[in-house]
Amino acid sequence: MSIRFNFGGDEHIFGEVSEEMSLTSFFTGLSMTNAVRTAGIRGVTEICPANASFQIRFNPDIVKPQDLLSELKSMEEAASKADPVLKTRIIELPVYFQDPWTRETCLRFRERHQDPSSTDLEYSARINGYATVEEFIEAYSGQPWFVSMVGFVAGLPFLYQMVERKKQIQAPKYLRPRTDTPKLTIGHGGCFAAIYSVRGAGGYQMYGITPAPIYDPTRKVRYLSDDMCLFKPGDIVKFKAIGRDDYDATLEEIEANRWQPTVRECTFSLKDFNRDIYGTNAKLMELINDR
Repeated sequence: MSIRFNFGGDEHIFGEVSEEMSLTSFFTGLSMTNAVRTAGIRGVTEICPANASFQIRFNPDIVKPQDLLSELKSMEEAASKADPVLKTRIIELPVYFQDPWTRETCLRFRERHQDPSSTDLEYSARINGYATVEEFIEAYSGQPWFVSMVGFVAGLPFLYQMVERKKQIQAPKYLRPRTDTPKLTIGHGGCFAAIYSVRGAGGYQMYGITPAPIYDPTRKVRYLSDDMCLFKPGDIVKFKAIGRDDYDATLEEIEANRWQPTVRECTFSLKDFNRDIYGTNAKLMELINDR
């Protein structure tokens, strides 16, 4: 695929990888921004990967816009000939599905929902062809997710499930946004999952909640002492469904600053993934389950 570059004012270049959301387009944008970061181009001040696109900010007094554009096009040409391999991490995140807090929020905002008589999980299970909520949760947590972008709200990851397109879970946003969403809610809108890093307004369908902080500007949380955001673009996430007892026990460990998520370093090949999606996922699951 060919990246379309456009200038946004005097200090920004916007790269549109594709109009279609896919793991390939996310990976291409991420590879480009990683290459720019590694090259350390003089004059580049900010690099922001996004969903199937990216933005680069630069100082035009240091690097001429056309010179930067030419360098980016050269990087794109080199990247198109390389085997796309990413050194990254797989992170296991506990999720309490059908929790009482998102359910209470659902009830408060039912008039803004497509189906006021159903919970978000019931509605999403039905429109995606699952017979029960339990089957839907199993599908949702059974395969890993790729972090395509971190942002919009500080530390909030957008995640894209690593499955065949025909098995992609799809769900619309609420008809009208909510004015409240519990902190650490697992939400879904379109083809994306997201984790609400803070409490606030929102419109994604709400499926559950994680006890694990994913953003801490104070850096007091044990596993966020070096970086206030848990997730980075390119990370791979595996949801682990837990019940109330495990949720309470994990929360107790977190409040005592003893808990930390399971994280494993890994290498991800897009070519291998496209050749054997579920074989690749199985290897990732083996890695995360190797305690």
